[in-house]
Amino acid sequence: MPTLLLVRHGRSTANTAGLLAGWMPGVALDERGTEQAAALPGRLAGLPISEVVASPLQRCQETVRPLLDARPGLNAHTDDRIGECHYGDWSGRKLAELSDEPLMEVVQAHPSAAAFPGGESMRAMQTRAAEAVREWNERVERDHGADAVYLMCSHGDIIKSLVADALGLHLDLFQRISVEPCSITAIRYTRLRPFLVRLGDTGDFSSLMPRAESSGSDATVGGGAGAP
Repeated sequence: MPTLLLVRHGRSTANTAGLLAGWMPGVALDERGTEQAAALPGRLAGLPISEVVASPLQRCQETVRPLLDARPGLNAHTDDRIGECHYGDWSGRKLAELSDEPLMEVVQAHPSAAAFPGGESMRAMQTRAAEAVREWNERVERDHGADAVYLMCSHGDIIKSLVADALGLHLDLFQRISVEPCSITAIRYTRLRPFLVRLGDTGDFSSLMPRAESSGSDATVGGGAGAP
């Protein structure tokens, strides 16, 4: 079965503003995110990518545009199932403000029980994304062969949930996974099991530098802004 490259979108204006964007319209890449997207074709040079699938949200579409421009013959698709979690009434709110919500503790410690008011549950988010990957695996293998490589550009929580699925981890453990903006995660699928061969690879270790303020033990819902 194929190898899937999961690319998180580049840093967005919502990331730097500390907002939980969800499906809000008009959330674009910021200057750094645009640079990250521009570097993507070079990072993937030499890989025979057969298809590109992207979330419909602007920040993902902008992230894959330089790659598609560099490879004009590459087929591009949009799939709503790998779009961001529907955060409902939380969309557009400050993450710092949401940290005081009682639901946030559930999102952090027991996400399989978390459902966003006016939105969807984290279980539903993972299920739709995993179903999309399995269907695309079959399609890519049928059209390009079992050794094909294809790319999906999606969002932090979606990618983390797909990594948990590939590793056989309960969704309640997915907050232990971190993927930075424009990082690449690679999963090679086989008939019996997937193999996680790259996780959140940016080629940049600046995010490991000590920070002026502790990031604490909570995961950033939506994925965070990455290294300063």
